[in-house]
Amino acid sequence: MIATPSPSLIRSPAVAGAWYPGDPDDLARLVDRLLDAVNPIDGDPLGLIAPHAGYAYSGPTAARAFKQMAAAHARGNPYDVAVIIAADHHPPVSHPISVWARGGFATPLGVVPVDEELAQALVAASFRITFDPEAHAGEHPIEMQLPFLQRACPGCAIVPILMGQRDRHTVNALSEALLANLGRRRAVIIASSDLCHYPAKAAAVKADRATLSALETGDPSLVRQAMRQVEKAGIPHLVTAACGQGPIQVTLQVARGLGADTTAILGYTTSASAAAQELPGGADGGGGSPRVVGYGAVMMWRYVPPDLTPPRQQALLAAARAAIAAHLSRQPRPPAMTGDPELARPAGVFVTLWRRGGGRNHDEPLRGCIGHMPADHPLAVIVPQVAVSAATEDPRFFSLTLSELEETRLEISVLSPLRRVIDLSQIEIGKHGLLIRAGERQGLLLPEVPVHRGWDLDTFLANLCYKAGLPPNFPLTQAALYTFTALVFAES
Repeated sequence: MIATPSPSLIRSPAVAGAWYPGDPDDLARLVDRLLDAVNPIDGDPLGLIAPHAGYAYSGPTAARAFKQMAAAHARGNPYDVAVIIAADHHPPVSHPISVWARGGFATPLGVVPVDEELAQALVAASFRITFDPEAHAGEHPIEMQLPFLQRACPGCAIVPILMGQRDRHTVNALSEALLANLGRRRAVIIASSDLCHYPAKAAAVKADRATLSALETGDPSLVRQAMRQVEKAGIPHLVTAACGQGPIQVTLQVARGLGADTTAILGYTTSASAAAQELPGGADGGGGSPRVVGYGAVMMWRYVPPDLTPPRQQALLAAARAAIAAHLSRQPRPPAMTGDPELARPAGVFVTLWRRGGGRNHDEPLRGCIGHMPADHPLAVIVPQVAVSAATEDPRFFSLTLSELEETRLEISVLSPLRRVIDLSQIEIGKHGLLIRAGERQGLLLPEVPVHRGWDLDTFLANLCYKAGLPPNFPLTQAALYTFTALVFAES
């Protein structure tokens, strides 16, 4: 239980009314609207990266990060504490780490209390960590996250941290202190950071794509290397690859230490493409300026597959068949199953149709296969939708007829999140499906395909490229390659 903070230790808002609405009702409506516009993916974050510019520019992207916390809160799994880490943006600079260790931070929506026990334990953990209120005066990066936190996870405490340096000693000191003192708290680590600053839009998008590609790996060393390469590339007007590089490094390390094994890019935009005219408030970077700032939302979490017991599998198969039958007979689709939390889990799925006869291992003819990769709809909702698409929209086949449905066997593949692959030795035939992206081209093969066809890894990769419309020997260094696993079940 966190004590009521002393009024003398409440940090007052510095940019309310300028970078975001100062009126509480206007602010609540805006933040709620931004959160309501987002469909969360599956996963409770252990680490987040969220931008901190004016809501007119970065608000929609920040909402994609905080919607993940809101979804966990709605499921009855609220967070105890959010550790929000940012880099100093102006003097006085932290030397090298300043934790606001008592009281709270105020916004127009009220005061967010500090988890004083954790904050003071961090100060005691290293000579590099101090409680320096003066360093926090006027800084915006932590403050910009708080209204989202207040609306997404009411009651969550904070530990606000500023970093004045990003060297490895500083990063490691804060990472180790956090991992040693988080205890049994349900915690999320949030790096408050925008991406590249002030190049032209095309150059910004290219630079941020390199940074986000590295972030997808979840590997701090690869992220550090990618940002260095961006900053050494001679991009005109580039000031930094990300203003919170130290906080990002800490967040990656701590999230991994807490068990994160999966990373997803939740959203990306720039100040030039944000719909600033629709939202109140100001921002750095200037929406109409040819020199822009990039904004990304990233989540790190530990993936746990849905518990699809045989009865749940049969329920999904029955729902898929019923949806196809209703569509082909021009009847209303049966309502989605509700009440089962495992079937309410968002997941990517493929539905495959086989013409009955001989069984899967006897070359049962394919009759359709369609998938939906993003894990942004509940299984109970997306499986019937994709089943209808597999029956009617696969361009390789005419639409299934109602009479054919009796002779068709349904198979469902529930997909894990995508994981970026750097080392091809990580790919296991029979376990991993593959997705390749190169420019506008994309190709996917399910895990069972190479097993069914007797492919080795080289053949698997060549056919993946062919599926994407690429040459079979396409250089994989010029593409993004991902693995995923699948839970596959079918009608008998």
